[in-house]
Amino acid sequence: MSKNIVPHNYHITKQDRLKKNNHKSLLLWFTGLSGSGKSTIANLVENALFNDGINTYSLDGDNIRKGINNDLSFSAEDRTENIRRIAEVANLMLDSGLVVLAAFVSPYKKDRENIRTIVKDVNFVEIYVNTSLEECERRDVKGLYKKARLGEIKNMTGISAPYEAPENPDIEINTEEENIEDSVMRIVDFIKPKLNLKNA
Repeated sequence: MSKNIVPHNYHITKQDRLKKNNHKSLLLWFTGLSGSGKSTIANLVENALFNDGINTYSLDGDNIRKGINNDLSFSAEDRTENIRRIAEVANLMLDSGLVVLAAFVSPYKKDRENIRTIVKDVNFVEIYVNTSLEECERRDVKGLYKKARLGEIKNMTGISAPYEAPENPDIEINTEEENIEDSVMRIVDFIKPKLNLKNA
């Protein structure tokens, strides 16, 4: 079937869109345990960028699971497919000229490396929201850890499924030591130079 797929060459290119937006596209990938603060920080980073005239879009784990990936479970294989699909969606959004913020547990190193391959390393910023399992359990915003400890949830990352922490993330946020405002500004300050079309 792949032999019969012939991409169409459209007149408006990614470069045209970037020039119109006056900034580069970029994927900000927030990874960390459930309850670490990924979505909260991503939301505040998007607010800061949006208010600065940057064209953005946020992808969130729960929203994606309810829609495009509602056929997937939380098995290791389905987690990998979940991340692969999200990376492909993000790649289309990068082509449209957006700065994409993606907040996903994404527990496996190989899956995060595959994201880099799909969107190209130059377009990818890995942000590790480093919060201890103990603190995530204490917060337990969604009540998932309690259910996991009671055996009501299987394949819960950090409890009955592994989390492979990034070894060399572009940015590491320790939410137990750094206040959220400083974390957000540190991320924004890091990526702002990367958005400059002159650096393309």
